[in-house]
Amino acid sequence: MSRKKYYITTPIYYINDVPHIGHAYTTVAADIMARYKRLCGYDVFFLTGTDEHGQKVEEAASKQGIHPKELADKMVYRFTDLWKTLNISNTGFIRTTEERHKKVVQHIFKKAYENGDIYLGEYEDWYCIPCESYFTEFQLKDGMCPDCLRKPERLKEESYFFKLSHYTHRLLEFLDNNKDFIMPEIRYNEVYSFVKGGLRDLSVSRTSFSWGIKVPMKEKHIVYVWFDALANYLTGIGFQEDKGCFESFWPCDMHLIGKDILRFHAVYWPCFLMSLGIEPPHHVFAHGWWTIEGQKMSKSLGNVIDPNDVVATYGVDEFRFFLFREVPFGLDGDFSKQAIIHRINSDLANDFGNLVSRSVTMISKFLRGKIENPETRNSADEEFEAGIRQFIREYHQSMDVLSFYKALQNVFDITSIMNKYIDSEAPWKLAKEGDKRVKTVMYNLWNGLRLLALILFPFMPHKSQKIWDAIGIKDPIEKAKFDYEENFYHREDISEITKINPIFPRIEQ
Repeated sequence: MSRKKYYITTPIYYINDVPHIGHAYTTVAADIMARYKRLCGYDVFFLTGTDEHGQKVEEAASKQGIHPKELADKMVYRFTDLWKTLNISNTGFIRTTEERHKKVVQHIFKKAYENGDIYLGEYEDWYCIPCESYFTEFQLKDGMCPDCLRKPERLKEESYFFKLSHYTHRLLEFLDNNKDFIMPEIRYNEVYSFVKGGLRDLSVSRTSFSWGIKVPMKEKHIVYVWFDALANYLTGIGFQEDKGCFESFWPCDMHLIGKDILRFHAVYWPCFLMSLGIEPPHHVFAHGWWTIEGQKMSKSLGNVIDPNDVVATYGVDEFRFFLFREVPFGLDGDFSKQAIIHRINSDLANDFGNLVSRSVTMISKFLRGKIENPETRNSADEEFEAGIRQFIREYHQSMDVLSFYKALQNVFDITSIMNKYIDSEAPWKLAKEGDKRVKTVMYNLWNGLRLLALILFPFMPHKSQKIWDAIGIKDPIEKAKFDYEENFYHREDISEITKINPIFPRIEQ
């Protein structure tokens, strides 16, 4: 029997960007879902990569006096190295300068042309180079790009066009039948309103620069960078190259993106795919932006946050945790030194870290580090188990809709249950009196820590492993998975429970 499949992607990132908190946010979110789905028994394909074509890449390379490919080869490591630092578990990495991708782009462009959805015409309107976006006079804001507020350039050139207008009603029907295609709901409403206003045909080639994939029918034309970029989701899982992989994982389960590129993914992309006879993805999730100390992140303001610096200061798991504990995923968030220190000290050191330390210490002290089978259970034990089961069910419901904030709240709900259980059962008193019930209480705490480490693993894989090491569990990912419903009272070969140093030391300000 084949295993369930799950395909998740990040956007591909422009190689001339400096990797910042926004890039980290999307990529860690995808990593969290990939790890979670693997724990649930899925075969996961997690794709990320870099967008290396387009006019702004050509211009950046020209300023440095090098070829655009040389610039791409030099800059791509800023992203691949950061993903290693952030412990990203991607399956694939796609670069749009790869030969396999060029073949895919030219194939689908030609097929859409042969299907009658691409035609040759002339483009005359406004184009924003930084955003790689086309705009009409009416869409500009005081003559500026409505997205980045920079001055666009007036373009008049021969261009191939995609018949986007032809897909207005078909896309509306698709949106009507798939109301969870775009998440969260506020983004769905934005797109639906945009499409209902009617779609204009889209220019999908350029002739005024040369760095990109050539149009197969007329090589003086370069494929529009967004037609090129979106196709990476096909290339990355073997379209034309590995039929088995492609058919196993497509349609994509989840495209994770920032809200600024929603139109490309929720309007252009499904229409391109419809033209090709390929099923659109199941979901597109558009998250919010991060401000820095209440200000918009900007190179000119010098407030761009380098994730490498944050990790070096506070730790990789602490950074991953902060991003999704601080603000509900989908909304805008604000990063500050005070906010991350508060989360580490309050949530991690005081609440969760203290529970881990005191539980491991008591097991080591009262049972000499050896977990034994529980003795007779009473109503307090049953209530303890029922509470944990309930919050883990809620955790699953939250994770399935990318409600990471609620999922992490479930972690702290379980933490609270365990702390109250310790206070009510007073294991130190049971141990002092020689009461055999201490075995049951200690087993329950051990099992609670095992499960907490499991549900925290997608967010904080290093720290979860430290907890498993401390409570004597070997190969937890291979053996445990999410098996608690069938085997809540989990037993395996357990090493001796060891003393544990604080896994989340407080940060003194």
